[in-house]
Amino acid sequence: MMKLLCGITFLLAIAVAYYIYIPLPRTISEPWKLMVLDATFRGVVKMGDVAHSLGLRHRVHVINSAIINFESLVPITNQEIQIEDILFDGVHVRAYQPPKQEGKLRRAVMFIHGGGWALGDPKLGSYDSLCRQMAADLDAVVVTVDYRMAPHVHFPVQYNECVQAAKHFLRSEVLAKYSVDPERVAVCGDSAGGNLAAAVAQRIGTDNTTTVKFKLQVLVYPVLQALDFNTASYQQNQDVPILYRWLMTRFWLEYLGADLDLVHSLMINNHTAQDQSLMSSTQSKLDWTTLLPKRVRKNYKPVFPVTGSPSILKDIPALLDARAAPLLAEDEVLRMVPPAYIMTGEHDVLRDDGMMYARRLELAGVSVINEHYEDGFHGCVSFAFWPCYFSVGIRAVQNYIAWLDEHL
Repeated sequence: MMKLLCGITFLLAIAVAYYIYIPLPRTISEPWKLMVLDATFRGVVKMGDVAHSLGLRHRVHVINSAIINFESLVPITNQEIQIEDILFDGVHVRAYQPPKQEGKLRRAVMFIHGGGWALGDPKLGSYDSLCRQMAADLDAVVVTVDYRMAPHVHFPVQYNECVQAAKHFLRSEVLAKYSVDPERVAVCGDSAGGNLAAAVAQRIGTDNTTTVKFKLQVLVYPVLQALDFNTASYQQNQDVPILYRWLMTRFWLEYLGADLDLVHSLMINNHTAQDQSLMSSTQSKLDWTTLLPKRVRKNYKPVFPVTGSPSILKDIPALLDARAAPLLAEDEVLRMVPPAYIMTGEHDVLRDDGMMYARRLELAGVSVINEHYEDGFHGCVSFAFWPCYFSVGIRAVQNYIAWLDEHL
């Protein structure tokens, strides 16, 4: 009996190790910790897919429930920070305020959370910890936008709600209520939140009805385009956790309210094949062969099929909408945005999105810092807190807060 039990235990250990282990680049931060984290996330995603296929529950709801239950366990930090849940022009936000000092105007950061426009809760866990840390370290008011998410709503709802909240916050009387210096307000976001932050910065920069503008923008591994899923970083990191190429493609389709059966077509760039009538001006905005340096491009080549699926761009026009894909904005729009801090990670499919945007901003005359982490992977900032404590995430949070402290 004991031999049988030992044999079963041994086989189970092998099965678990086989499931957890995936080959990772040598330079990625804390690979074994990342493997365990990724195995857990993959398991939750598979559960969501099974529940969805059986008609029990939408896959996004399953994944989100698991994430929220886990984030609820994260201890609250910086408890001296006061919080207020309020509506900004009908949009739910949470305001974080450090202890007030009479007669002193403070800085402010509007933060927009990531999660593929579909996952997470900005009031819990790592995002709550991050906003509290920004408020404490910067002695700043931090407003996080609790926008509605897919699958309940799709583009442009998320974008519109973030714009509404931003315009409301930037009103003189609202800034005065929170004792905020109107010359010292930044917009910040990570991943899909970086997408929304970039789009909001473009909108506010070109909006003549908004007298107060953002002074800075911080984009943490932002997702900025959906026309090329075979950039050098997509090719290099397509199988690197936690954001696989197929998963990012699915997030895009969920966000745009499109058919998820198109995942494979988008992954092989059928929507931007050589027989598509994309204007050269559009192609040049995401031509990574010219926008990225050789050290980043390495030996990767563009992937565009000779023939594709012309109906995709027709059925999903938002793929060409700069409000959804800020990398596609015209140069005259980019000239109006604030100076930027763009964080990228070497082992992230979205690395080139951020780097291309940094280069386009530079060409438009906008001051840009591209902080690149050779050991970085997607989501590392969210894993800077309990219980993960990834070293690259801790460094990334410290560095971008330090940049804001110096420049805001």
